[in-house]
Amino acid sequence: MLFICYPKCTTCQKARAWLDQNGVSYTFRDIKPDNPSEAELRQWHKVSGLPLRRFFNTSGLQYKALSLRDKLPGMSEDEQFQLLATDGMLVKRPILVGDGFVLVGFKQDEWEAKLR
Repeated sequence: MLFICYPKCTTCQKARAWLDQNGVSYTFRDIKPDNPSEAELRQWHKVSGLPLRRFFNTSGLQYKALSLRDKLPGMSEDEQFQLLATDGMLVKRPILVGDGFVLVGFKQDEWEAKLR
Protein backbone atom coordinates (compact mmCIF):
# COMPACT_ATOMS: atom_id res chain seq x y z
CA MET A 1 0.00 0.00 0.00
CA LEU A 2 1.00 3.59 -0.55
CA PHE A 3 0.51 6.05 2.31
CA ILE A 4 0.66 9.67 1.16
CA CYS A 5 0.72 12.34 3.84
CA TYR A 6 2.23 15.54 5.16
CA PRO A 7 4.30 14.56 8.24
CA LYS A 8 3.50 17.77 10.14
CA CYS A 9 -0.27 17.24 9.80
CA THR A 10 -1.77 15.90 13.03
CA THR A 11 -4.41 13.87 11.18
CA CYS A 12 -1.67 12.27 9.08
CA GLN A 13 0.27 11.50 12.27
CA LYS A 14 -2.80 9.81 13.76
CA ALA A 15 -3.33 7.77 10.59
CA ARG A 16 0.31 6.69 10.48
CA ALA A 17 0.22 5.70 14.15
CA TRP A 18 -2.96 3.68 13.51
CA LEU A 19 -1.33 1.89 10.56
CA ASP A 20 1.75 1.10 12.65
CA GLN A 21 -0.29 -0.08 15.67
CA ASN A 22 -2.30 -2.38 13.44
CA GLY A 23 0.71 -3.86 11.69
CA VAL A 24 -0.26 -2.53 8.26
CA SER A 25 2.69 -2.48 5.90
CA TYR A 26 2.95 0.55 3.60
CA THR A 27 5.28 2.71 1.56
CA PHE A 28 5.50 6.24 2.95
CA ARG A 29 5.37 9.28 0.65
CA ASP A 30 5.62 12.91 1.78
CA ILE A 31 3.10 14.89 -0.27
CA LYS A 32 4.97 18.20 -0.05
CA PRO A 33 8.18 17.30 -1.97
CA ASP A 34 6.54 14.43 -3.90
CA ASN A 35 3.22 15.86 -5.08
CA PRO A 36 0.82 13.44 -6.78
CA SER A 37 0.82 13.73 -10.55
CA GLU A 38 -2.29 14.51 -12.53
CA ALA A 39 -2.34 10.91 -13.81
CA GLU A 40 -2.14 9.53 -10.27
CA LEU A 41 -4.90 11.84 -9.07
CA ARG A 42 -7.13 10.83 -11.97
CA GLN A 43 -6.58 7.14 -11.25
CA TRP A 44 -7.14 7.52 -7.51
CA HIS A 45 -10.29 9.54 -8.10
CA LYS A 46 -11.65 6.85 -10.41
CA VAL A 47 -10.88 4.01 -7.97
CA SER A 48 -12.15 5.91 -4.91
CA GLY A 49 -15.62 6.61 -6.31
CA LEU A 50 -15.55 9.91 -4.42
CA PRO A 51 -16.54 13.30 -5.81
CA LEU A 52 -13.48 15.21 -7.01
CA ARG A 53 -14.06 17.98 -4.45
CA ARG A 54 -13.20 15.43 -1.71
CA PHE A 55 -9.60 15.46 -2.99
CA PHE A 56 -9.19 19.13 -2.08
CA ASN A 57 -7.78 20.14 1.30
CA THR A 58 -10.54 22.65 2.03
CA SER A 59 -9.06 23.62 5.40
CA GLY A 60 -5.62 24.37 3.96
CA LEU A 61 -4.02 27.79 3.64
CA GLN A 62 -3.46 27.39 -0.11
CA TYR A 63 -7.11 26.52 -0.70
CA LYS A 64 -8.18 29.65 1.15
CA ALA A 65 -5.50 31.91 -0.38
CA LEU A 66 -6.63 30.93 -3.88
CA SER A 67 -10.33 31.43 -2.98
CA LEU A 68 -11.08 27.97 -4.30
CA ARG A 69 -14.37 27.73 -2.49
CA ASP A 70 -15.70 30.28 -4.96
CA LYS A 71 -13.66 29.20 -8.00
CA LEU A 72 -14.04 25.39 -8.01
CA PRO A 73 -17.72 25.31 -9.03
CA GLY A 74 -16.84 27.18 -12.25
CA MET A 75 -13.82 25.03 -13.09
CA SER A 76 -13.89 22.00 -15.36
CA GLU A 77 -12.80 18.63 -14.01
CA ASP A 78 -9.63 18.86 -16.14
CA GLU A 79 -8.80 22.26 -14.64
CA GLN A 80 -9.34 20.88 -11.13
CA PHE A 81 -7.01 17.92 -11.73
CA GLN A 82 -4.37 20.22 -13.20
CA LEU A 83 -4.63 22.52 -10.18
CA LEU A 84 -4.38 19.66 -7.67
CA ALA A 85 -1.24 18.39 -9.42
CA THR A 86 0.52 21.75 -8.94
CA ASP A 87 0.77 21.68 -5.14
CA GLY A 88 0.53 18.79 -2.68
CA MET A 89 -0.77 21.16 -0.03
CA LEU A 90 -4.00 21.51 -2.03
CA VAL A 91 -4.62 17.77 -1.80
CA LYS A 92 -6.65 16.25 1.04
CA ARG A 93 -4.55 13.94 3.13
CA PRO A 94 -3.73 11.37 4.16
CA ILE A 95 -4.37 9.16 1.15
CA LEU A 96 -4.07 5.40 1.38
CA VAL A 97 -3.84 3.59 -1.94
CA GLY A 98 -4.33 -0.15 -1.83
CA ASP A 99 -5.21 -2.93 -4.21
CA GLY A 100 -8.58 -1.84 -5.61
CA PHE A 101 -9.27 0.98 -3.15
CA VAL A 102 -8.30 4.55 -2.27
CA LEU A 103 -9.08 6.16 1.10
CA VAL A 104 -8.94 9.96 1.32
CA GLY A 105 -8.71 11.58 4.75
CA PHE A 106 -8.48 9.58 7.95
CA LYS A 107 -11.72 8.21 9.33
CA GLN A 108 -10.70 5.36 11.58
CA ASP A 109 -13.92 3.36 11.11
CA GLU A 110 -13.57 3.50 7.31
CA TRP A 111 -9.94 2.42 7.47
CA GLU A 112 -10.76 -0.42 9.87
CA ALA A 113 -13.56 -1.65 7.64
CA LYS A 114 -11.29 -1.65 4.60
CA LEU A 115 -8.14 -3.08 6.19
CA ARG A 116 -9.46 -5.73 8.58
